[in-house]
Amino acid sequence: MKKNQQGFTLIELMIVVAIIAILAAIALPAYQDYVARSQATAGLADIRGGETAFEELINRGSTLASSAAAIGLQNATPRCSSIKTEGAAFSQDQNKTITCVLAGNPKVLAKTIILTRTTNGVWACSTGNGLADKYKPGNCT
Repeated sequence: MKKNQQGFTLIELMIVVAIIAILAAIALPAYQDYVARSQATAGLADIRGGETAFEELINRGSTLASSAAAIGLQNATPRCSSIKTEGAAFSQDQNKTITCVLAGNPKVLAKTIILTRTTNGVWACSTGNGLADKYKPGNCT
């Protein structure tokens, strides 16, 4: 008695492998872009908490030297290789900034996310060091 062979031929298997390779070639760069943007957004989240502490110290009339620690932030996080504040003291008469130097994915490495407080008390998010538009958090310019 003769049995019929069942299974895939070599050509069919090669076609499946080629299709998987094409899909992976398309998906991998898109995934890496998603990871880079999520890391930039996480960096913004790491420094966003400093806004409230900044405002509280300004409203109290504090004259403490501004630093990341003075507003309850760490000097570095997994997403920010360093967090710095600029401005001589907590006062309303000058602009203040909180800056995160991003760490992680090479597409965002050493780029910056900057929160700026203007003299009228409005906070704005911007980026620096050439962070590409597609990696910027949604509300940053």
